[in-house]
Amino acid sequence: MEFKHISVMLQECIDGLNINPDGIYVDCTLGGAGHSYAILQRLSEKGRLIGIDQDLDALAAAKEKLRDFKNVTFVHNNFYNLEEILEELNIPKVDGILMDLGVSSYQLDEAERGFSYMQDAPLDMRMNRESDLSAYNVVNDYSEEELYDVIKSFGEEKFAKKIATIIVDRRKKKPIETTLQLVDIIFAAIPAKFRREGGHPAKRTFQGIRIEVNKELHILDKAISNGVEALNPGGRIAIITFHSLEDRIVKNKFRDLQDPCNCPKSLPMCVCGKTPIIKLVNRKPIEASQEELELNSRSKSAKLRVAEKI
Repeated sequence: MEFKHISVMLQECIDGLNINPDGIYVDCTLGGAGHSYAILQRLSEKGRLIGIDQDLDALAAAKEKLRDFKNVTFVHNNFYNLEEILEELNIPKVDGILMDLGVSSYQLDEAERGFSYMQDAPLDMRMNRESDLSAYNVVNDYSEEELYDVIKSFGEEKFAKKIATIIVDRRKKKPIETTLQLVDIIFAAIPAKFRREGGHPAKRTFQGIRIEVNKELHILDKAISNGVEALNPGGRIAIITFHSLEDRIVKNKFRDLQDPCNCPKSLPMCVCGKTPIIKLVNRKPIEASQEELELNSRSKSAKLRVAEKI
């Protein structure tokens, strides 16, 4: 299957990164390589791009798409390990970092990956298929309380308790093995009135399990810290999120890096000595244009935040 992925807010990302033609840039989530292609087009021969992805299918497709560029290095890893990746490549500092936190169209559309609630497939949802933990393990091995916590916290699903209860009840008879078996459970747990509201009823549960399988939120906080630490002064970090949990982490992390002072508010002046590390390029998140929304429905929930190292 062809690796298809429409890059979200492509021009906004390029503008946000404020590319130095001779600089070093990191695409932490290479995916379909649309953002990387646009970055490489703006780099000179002295410039360099590091493309990271934990999905071997994505890396293979990116290598093909970017085959005409000589100044790109491909890394099969998770951007959680950004510090170690740059150390291994002997790169002390970089000029820009991009993180597109969306699941690629390819991963969603390729049934066998188990990300989609629209197609029947084995429960998987691993972005890195070499990882041990899959959606099957979460659904069949987690306790009812753990399942509830995943679906409630990461999926923000108000019927999480009922869904977790029915999962545990059903799996006593036989393991839950496929995406549509899980969808059937979700339909049984959510009253008909609520199934007709706010998109597909399984969307939130699948999101929660996917985040758990890939440790997406756990990864993010450390990755932002390491990314900002790796930037040259004036270098920028651009992050695209697709749901409120991710966006909240990015927003709060940027806020803390912009104002790291932890002195009590009662003090008339700062005595901790902590100074701002970044400045926000855009105070509010950038959202997709109306034109893009019409071309790519998956950009609907996307938010772009950009910060510059001081």
